[in-house]
Amino acid sequence: MNAASSRPHSVGPLPYVVAATFFMEYLDTTVITTALPQMAHSFGANLNAISLGMSAYMIALAIFIPASGWVADRFGSRSVYFAAIVAFTVASLLCAISQNVAEFTAARVLQGLGGALMVPVGRLIVVRTTEKGLLMKAINTITWPAVVAPLIGPPLGGFITTYASWRWIFMLNLPVCLAAMAAVLRWVPNLRNAQRRPFDMVGLVLSGLALTAIVYGSDIASQQGTNPFMGLGVVAAGIVVGCIAVCHARHQAHPLIDVTTLDIPTFSVTVVTGTLTRIAIGAVPYLLPLMFQVAFGLSAFNAGLLLIVSAVGNLAMKAFTTPILRRFGFRRVATIGCAVGGVFIVACGLLTPASPLSWIALVVFVYGVTRSTQFAMLAMLAYADVPPARMTAANTVWNSAYQLSIGLGIAFGALALRAGSALGGGDTATLQTFTLHDFRFAFLCAGALLTASIYGYMKLPRDAGASVIGESAPES
Repeated sequence: MNAASSRPHSVGPLPYVVAATFFMEYLDTTVITTALPQMAHSFGANLNAISLGMSAYMIALAIFIPASGWVADRFGSRSVYFAAIVAFTVASLLCAISQNVAEFTAARVLQGLGGALMVPVGRLIVVRTTEKGLLMKAINTITWPAVVAPLIGPPLGGFITTYASWRWIFMLNLPVCLAAMAAVLRWVPNLRNAQRRPFDMVGLVLSGLALTAIVYGSDIASQQGTNPFMGLGVVAAGIVVGCIAVCHARHQAHPLIDVTTLDIPTFSVTVVTGTLTRIAIGAVPYLLPLMFQVAFGLSAFNAGLLLIVSAVGNLAMKAFTTPILRRFGFRRVATIGCAVGGVFIVACGLLTPASPLSWIALVVFVYGVTRSTQFAMLAMLAYADVPPARMTAANTVWNSAYQLSIGLGIAFGALALRAGSALGGGDTATLQTFTLHDFRFAFLCAGALLTASIYGYMKLPRDAGASVIGESAPES
């Protein structure tokens, strides 16, 4: 089926179907963090062994996401999307009934494979079947799970772990998955690329090695009790392999990851500068509940509840994002959003146990507003100037960068926290030794990184994204 001929005149139910599966995948990734101690007790293992399952999931994503576009073009978007949901469903069940670390890790690899195809292919279906004038609404719909899930995941995981069992975290996926399968068969078109491209196996190996090294190295560098320089060395090796992968892709007629899409200015900004933005913003959901527990003395559940204020800010901003972008344009919204977000991320680090609850709520709420705005803005702008023929290639690049930045956001926050403790002469072996000053340093680093990304957005033209805004962006 030709993508252009299948475009509807209205958004329809498709983005909501995709958003539901996105929410399930993103929530599952974040909700498990608070259940790790109970899982370790259940398996009779230590936390480091359980963390292997978390790393295995991220590594599976890193390896298989680059192949998602090729697989969708070859076998059809609906077929691949449906199969990905099936794999994610089966893996969720296997996670729930696993009896040891080995079984759990294997199930998480399968779940990562499902997620690696489910999220990129779902996004590809939406951008290929939506007219440019309706793309803002469609992208805004499928973006909210990535924004909200990391914020409500920790308190939800704490609630399930406290009052039920960690196994229910995975069992709750099953009814959602079954409903999603029925919806996919009803509403998702089976798009294919008429051109049969050869599979770039060398590109898959190089990109898989590069992304795996960066994700795994960042994980090593950020964990307590490890040598951070060893982890950073692995990251550096991954970057070198990544450069080799880029050179390989530029000399291939049909590369697995088409890096020439970065020649499109607006798309390049959302990938390169957007990665820095997402890393800075993504560090906060890790740092904030940890600070509330370690430095403020709150329980894991109560600390997670404070993040719901941020989720409220995210959801409240959804109704205003499109009108604001139409009024002020992408460049102005991006630069002001980074400036405001940077200030309030630093403000998070200036909170103390004596701070009024109203002030804590306001700081966390504004952070949520800026998080929502930046994530939605980047997702909408990414495909604004990408021609239909290059949509699959651009989607593969964007999703690889997006998934990488999500993992690096947590690692950046943890590494900055360790650096703050080391500079203060503290012990970085355990979480409980971090002080309020260490958290302030980490939040300062995240705020500085977000503010630094303003430079990239200043390069955008005044009318950037006009095709998806629906009218010319304002003069600035």
